[in-house]
Amino acid sequence: MLIDGFNRKVDYLRISVTERCNFRCQYCMPEKPFSWVPHENLLSFENLFLFVKASIDEGINKIRLTGGEPLLRKDLHTFIAMIHNYAPDVDLAITTNGYLLRDYALSLKEAGLKRINISLDTLNKETAHYIAQKDVLNNVLDGIEEANRVGLKIKINCVPLKGVNDMEIITLLEYCKRKGYEIRFIEFMENIHANVMKGLDSSEIQKIIASKYTFTKVERKNGSPSQGYILEDGYVFGIIEPHLDSFCNDCNRIRLTAEGYLIPCLYFEDALSIADAIKAKNIQLAVEILKTVLQNKPEKNKWGSDNDSTRAFYQTGG
Repeated sequence: MLIDGFNRKVDYLRISVTERCNFRCQYCMPEKPFSWVPHENLLSFENLFLFVKASIDEGINKIRLTGGEPLLRKDLHTFIAMIHNYAPDVDLAITTNGYLLRDYALSLKEAGLKRINISLDTLNKETAHYIAQKDVLNNVLDGIEEANRVGLKIKINCVPLKGVNDMEIITLLEYCKRKGYEIRFIEFMENIHANVMKGLDSSEIQKIIASKYTFTKVERKNGSPSQGYILEDGYVFGIIEPHLDSFCNDCNRIRLTAEGYLIPCLYFEDALSIADAIKAKNIQLAVEILKTVLQNKPEKNKWGSDNDSTRAFYQTGG
């Protein structure tokens, strides 16, 4: 069992398999040039798998693959199959922008993927183009449909932004309710890489939904980043509220970048690299580094402060 310095059980590993992305979202990396960490600097899937196996043996039972955009990493389905074949009961999921999903959903499902989170901030083509700085909506919607067709469990992530897509909150909720997908609205996390914009907080999101629907709060699952709410007809939606202290109280997550940096929090605090240890096949040392990072894991993130994050979302996957 993995325990951090505040006696929180850590059983959830998020792996950013690439920092590359085919979108330039306004709230993430709008000005990022197309220059990236060289591929040779990334841990191979074989090396990543060595660490994944050790992590599972130490108590990790939930793994999410993120990016950047994870589907840009060649042969991602092979890595998924490695994990699934080693530990079929591990809760294995990815987070994607959905643009390439139509072509990959079946191979991901066959490799052992169970769940998929897809970013969908709007159902308006022009708004989607504005946010991603690219014509993306038709591809994303096609990818969602294909993921559903092959039997992947789908969650939709939406970041409401004032004056951009906040007028679509109910429209998106109703789209997901009709399709049978859970939607989670995510409070915008201020960071220096984003264009200047304003997100909606949880109370503002709830107020908009309450203008049409009656709902109640449900008990938050231990370790879940999302607070759930249930409509009168039984449909459940979620809101991710990173600005609240309670968001961190039972945090069970640790993050690994594609280059091998273990990150204890959404910020780059006390990150340590396992790259050399893993490349040398020194698994014991890698596990010791993991446990050191967990002891350095902060009690809470800094989004309650006045400082914007210097963390690049495309490097650690959110």
